[in-house]
Amino acid sequence: MTSIAVVNQKGGVGKTTVVLGLASAAAHRGIETLVVDIDPQGNATTGLGVFEPTRSVDSVLADESPGGIESVMETTAWPHDSGRRPLVAASSPALAALEPQLATDPLGAQDRLSLAMSGCSVPLVLVDCPPSLGLLTINALFAVDSVMVVTEPGAWAVDGVGRMLQTVSRIQSRRFDGGPVVKGIAINRLGRTRDGRYWHEQLDAAYPGKCLPPVHLRAAVSEASAQSRPIHSLGRRAGASEAAGEFDVLLDVLLGHAATDGSSRPESPQQGET
Repeated sequence: MTSIAVVNQKGGVGKTTVVLGLASAAAHRGIETLVVDIDPQGNATTGLGVFEPTRSVDSVLADESPGGIESVMETTAWPHDSGRRPLVAASSPALAALEPQLATDPLGAQDRLSLAMSGCSVPLVLVDCPPSLGLLTINALFAVDSVMVVTEPGAWAVDGVGRMLQTVSRIQSRRFDGGPVVKGIAINRLGRTRDGRYWHEQLDAAYPGKCLPPVHLRAAVSEASAQSRPIHSLGRRAGASEAAGEFDVLLDVLLGHAATDGSSRPESPQQGET
């Protein structure tokens, strides 16, 4: 099993959109994938077309169930022609109430998700984390074997990524296996502007070798999420095939099938862009 936590302590960077894009890429090539949605907002769950889940991940976190994640998995409602439809361990509003309850457990507050995911047979697990450094995110970082930080090009990005990487480093020092491995920094919603290019270059300079192939700003990506459809199914929608291709490349890098060597470089601004 390959398990990847998708994180950022700041909301609004499109973290869930990247999770859904990766799930779409995996579905398109027939990889069985589980999306574990531990964000109480539940956007990954609804983005996968599940609006009234029959069960949710909060129950296995509350019960300390070894291997319990498989008891709450259900097939998503993406179209049948989208490939191998992902599974989801759905979010629910109860997660928000569960987090402060976890803080009362002095022994196992941080490893409930690790316990629940033990023995999971799904080849690829993507964990969509809340936009915070609370116990739900900490649980994810103790449970997975790798982590990807999602950010946007902007003035706050370098410092925000740095704080997130510091948190990951603290987790690594506390895990006996030294995990999770940092797969890199995914720069989302990269605009083809001088400003976008500047901040991308700042991230590259601050974290050399860690920036992954970017996901450019395209309306088709937001449209796919809003319609609860995989980006690979939008077909002729302007920008859809290009966006799908970027998520294919990003998935290849995360799974070790490709290197970043230069593919993370920002595109030059077109004439008239600022």
